Amino acid sequence: MARQLTGYRIRERRRQLGLTQAGVAKRVGISPSYLNLIEANKRAIAGATLRRITEVLDLDPDTLTGRTEQRMIDDLVELAAEPMLRDLGLDDTSVGDLVGRHPAWAGALLACWRAYRDQAQTAAALSDRLNQDPALADAVHQLLTHVTTVRSTSEILDTTDDLPAAMRARFHAILSSESARLSEVTQALATFFDKPHSRTRSITAAEEVDDVIIERENHFPALEQAAEELSREIRRHGDILLGALPEYLREAHGVTVANRPPADIGGMRFRNLCAYDGDARRLEFLDHASTGTRQFQMARLAAELAARDLIEREIDDPRLTSPASRTQAYRAFASYVASAVIFPYDRFHADAEEVRYDVEVLRQRYGASFEQVAHRLVTLRRPGREGIPFGFLRSNPAGFTTKRFPLPDLPLPRHGHGCPLWAIYGAFQTPGRVLRQLVQFPDNARYLFVAGTVTKQPASFHEPPVPHSVMLACDVMHADKTVYADGLDLGSAGRTAVPVGPSCRLCLRLDCLHRAEEPIVGREQPAG
Repeated sequence: MARQLTGYRIRERRRQLGLTQAGVAKRVGISPSYLNLIEANKRAIAGATLRRITEVLDLDPDTLTGRTEQRMIDDLVELAAEPMLRDLGLDDTSVGDLVGRHPAWAGALLACWRAYRDQAQTAAALSDRLNQDPALADAVHQLLTHVTTVRSTSEILDTTDDLPAAMRARFHAILSSESARLSEVTQALATFFDKPHSRTRSITAAEEVDDVIIERENHFPALEQAAEELSREIRRHGDILLGALPEYLREAHGVTVANRPPADIGGMRFRNLCAYDGDARRLEFLDHASTGTRQFQMARLAAELAARDLIEREIDDPRLTSPASRTQAYRAFASYVASAVIFPYDRFHADAEEVRYDVEVLRQRYGASFEQVAHRLVTLRRPGREGIPFGFLRSNPAGFTTKRFPLPDLPLPRHGHGCPLWAIYGAFQTPGRVLRQLVQFPDNARYLFVAGTVTKQPASFHEPPVPHSVMLACDVMHADKTVYADGLDLGSAGRTAVPVGPSCRLCLRLDCLHRAEEPIVGREQPAG
């Protein structure tokens, strides 16, 4: 697990000012030995002690506990897990020291690694193209076949003058058909050879959007304010949101809401079981879209139409470096506004506290899905009205991470899989039920995991349901505020908690029966 940087920043600032540990400790009102432990990151600080240290060293408290460096640590730990670095014996406990003392060098190292990943992705893409030789050979064979057919048919038509009209028409039809197929194959080959010129990027649009959201702690006051104003406008059309939204869209924006059978989608692209035609001002849902999906997608369209200028200001961020990332950010922020419309901050925060964060009760109360409620819980970070600080993770059935919001001390996987023992994977074995889990990591940090499945309902008998698993995570110190702590012995570390790790490659539990590969970074030290 990544280490906090507070102690390293304190040490570096003290040294910049030319102060001794004894002198600073005296002014703060603590012992020099205690300050030494703080600077070595062996003691956590908060409250009055943290405030006195920031005053003595003229430091901004937010600078001491910032998230940017923490994500840098997480990325460096991931870098250390690269198989090509296996033999270097890298120790992830020194990563915090590197970032705290030399942030510019740490940033340069990550920049080089990302450039290497970009080049590796490009090389892999080129290799994939070369591995398609069988497809290329088949296309060339088709090309030759169609050319031969066209040539033979043309020769018959040119050299035979007394062909009956019906037979001549038949040969013309063959000629036309084979020419069309020849054109298709030729176009496919042209596309095939054009592709290697495109360059792939290891830093995706989704990752850039994640960085912006994580930096802002997934709380956007301007979007919250816009949601409150939009909610008042919508609720003028009724207290039941599901009925008020289509009326608002019709009167305020001239948008009609309709249904369409899944078998009759034509050439329209339905995303999240709905499609919006901006020219026709028409929002269509597939018949099997759930009420929660309908409510959320109507609210998101309302946000896109009513708060467009504000959302565009929010995505004017230098970290969003491509049109794809800005487009994805626009959708993410529109979804944020929609969520705030469905779950008004003050009311939802009060309800969450009342029911002790029981996601099932909140889901029923607001007519929403497990994932929608979990998303909103993560955004409850308004100063003075904070909810429990939750991390968030979503996985597909293959175990691949599809969405994440990490906690400062719990870096959830950006790519690939986490620990196979996590509740998010166990939830697939009990679909429709919420699974809770008290876990303990190798550094003795403990968390409460709460996971459940969300399933996209099939449109027909022949279409399989598509499940995803969603997990909330909070530090064990907050667990007793939730209904999920009932019956758990939160004080018996190492007894009721399930021993887990971040992932097999980063976990030091060598005796784990579920280990899929050896750890890359460090080795477990023998006891005693």
